[in-house]
Amino acid sequence: MESNKRINISLRNYFDIIAAFGVMGIVLMIIIPMPTGLLDVFLALNITISSVIILLTMFTTEVLQFSVFPTLLLITTLFRLGLNISSTRLILRDHYAGEIIETFGNFVAGDNFVVGITIFLIITIIQFVVITNGAGRVSEVSARFTLDAMPGKQMSIDADLNAGLISETEARERRAKIQDEANFYGAMDGASKFVKGDAIAGILITIINVIVGIIIGVVMEGMAAGEAATTYVKLTIGDGLVSQVPALLISTASGILVTRSASSENLGNMLFKQLTGFPKVLGIASAVLFFLGIIPGFPKVAFFILSLATGASAYFLYKEEKDQVIMQYETEQQEIIETEKREPENVTSLISVEPMDIEIGYGLIPLADEAAGGDLLQRIASVRRQCAIEMGIIVQPIRIRDNLQLKTNEYVIKIRGTVIAKGELMPNMILCMDPGGDDIPLQGIRTIEPTFGLPAVWINNDQREEAEIKGLTVVDPTTVMVTHLTETIKAHSYELLGRQETKLIIDTVKEKYSTVVEELIPDLMTIGEVQKVLQNLLKEKVSIKDMVTILESLADNSRTTKDIEVLTEYVRFSLARTISNPLIDENRIMTVAVLSPELEEIVANNIQKSMQGSFPAVSPEATTKIFDSIKNILDSVHFYENQPVILVSPKIRPAFRRLIEMVFSQIHILSLNEIPNDVEIRTEGVVTYQ
Repeated sequence: MESNKRINISLRNYFDIIAAFGVMGIVLMIIIPMPTGLLDVFLALNITISSVIILLTMFTTEVLQFSVFPTLLLITTLFRLGLNISSTRLILRDHYAGEIIETFGNFVAGDNFVVGITIFLIITIIQFVVITNGAGRVSEVSARFTLDAMPGKQMSIDADLNAGLISETEARERRAKIQDEANFYGAMDGASKFVKGDAIAGILITIINVIVGIIIGVVMEGMAAGEAATTYVKLTIGDGLVSQVPALLISTASGILVTRSASSENLGNMLFKQLTGFPKVLGIASAVLFFLGIIPGFPKVAFFILSLATGASAYFLYKEEKDQVIMQYETEQQEIIETEKREPENVTSLISVEPMDIEIGYGLIPLADEAAGGDLLQRIASVRRQCAIEMGIIVQPIRIRDNLQLKTNEYVIKIRGTVIAKGELMPNMILCMDPGGDDIPLQGIRTIEPTFGLPAVWINNDQREEAEIKGLTVVDPTTVMVTHLTETIKAHSYELLGRQETKLIIDTVKEKYSTVVEELIPDLMTIGEVQKVLQNLLKEKVSIKDMVTILESLADNSRTTKDIEVLTEYVRFSLARTISNPLIDENRIMTVAVLSPELEEIVANNIQKSMQGSFPAVSPEATTKIFDSIKNILDSVHFYENQPVILVSPKIRPAFRRLIEMVFSQIHILSLNEIPNDVEIRTEGVVTYQ
């Protein structure tokens, strides 16, 4: 069993390569002549694939379980046309195209080829007129209704998110599923045209085979007209039926699927995963192939080999699935037994996640122990007050716990259970740094300061005076951790601001300014929408302490637009002085860089809207040049308090910010509307894309 699992994993890893070679092989099959034995194998494979596809459509419960179907429909159509061309070449050249085609022709036509032609035409008419047209019409209608329903479904998701019924992750998953369904039905609408074209091509190929075959038989082979007609018509009927039966199955499958899709995986992986998702399908296909193999005249070797392969695959897949179920059941039973052995306990506290907590190693416990002189708890309380004063946010109580799995002197900072930052302290030493980043001429333990990444040295307490004389910055271990915590909170404040925190802030404002709150909430905006605006501000380090101005701006502008990004820009205009003051020197001068007119125009002309906001669709080459230009400006321009500022026009500010924020998050992107009139603007650099 273990060896079989290893084989399955190996095939799964290389199935995308196999699929790629398979598609290229189909194209080569159209050009290169094929021997009759190989043609028989491919015809049997065509029947196998179509059988598996129609059975899969019966066992899937929703269309996205078989999202690869439109692409698979195109590939199987191309495969059938390639087989038609190969069989036509053999029929006209050798008046023999293998055992399957000859057996189909004799089995259906017998001694009367008129009966065979009639049956073939009936099957073709059923496929073309009934199934193909019906499936195409259903695909078209489904695509239209799915697209029409998308806005309503997305609004429903937004309503559930704003009401707190679902999380942001669930909302993204639901939006992605809606988009995938729309993509699937749109693809099916187009793919159905290939099926219709395939049916027409089958009829034309049949007519060509009959007419040209009789001409070749009489003129070039010296046959009598009756003999030529009998020979070539039977072969043509067999060829047509071998092609039309799989086409009929797949057309039926498309009708089944669209009356009851996109994925991030490649085609090969999707094919393997979805075609082997139901072992019972392969088992049924194996039985069908075995039955076809025992029919007299059919190539038994080809069908028996395929039947054995699909049957073995079904067996091993089913056995693996059964083993997983048994293992899961045994695990659950073991957990139940272990739970019953323990004392009854209240586990409700285990499902909650702290908004923010700090875990410390065993060696750092004295820093939090007040009995041992540690003041970490009081310092953290002051951090919460500082964040409320500077940023206007409410940081929930930060829990400190020891973690024996950490290194002795290590600490980690977590937000909602996820590690965001970490560092290592020396409790009985002090940290010495040079603010200029120069080498520190003191003996000690070399390290990197965790907050700003500066070179630093841990020195003994008796070296403090020497370090201070040399103009170096000296801090104790608790200060290092508290500074790291403070900067982490500021950098991730938008993540800490949930709906509950937003409601607490609004309730505080309502105590004194009830009018503005009652005007805005809930008639114009929900708590969730206000939260998104506040998160956008905090993401760019804008203080939300002046909540009255923020709420008044939202009340003024939310009547005309519900776009969160646009509302955020209106709020920024109202907070112009709050945003600009930290960037202005004592002479009321702001040093900035600007965009070149050409770059402004390119960004403005290529802005695209998405669920996450607007962004410029700029080529990777141009983006790289923009980043290089910004880096040169940062290296050459001296900004006030080392806070770089790029000044752009209001209409492109959000998009340009989103373009550079992953690389240059420390840069302030301001628009002209955010700078007070009494401030002098000094331009020291120009960002270009050349």
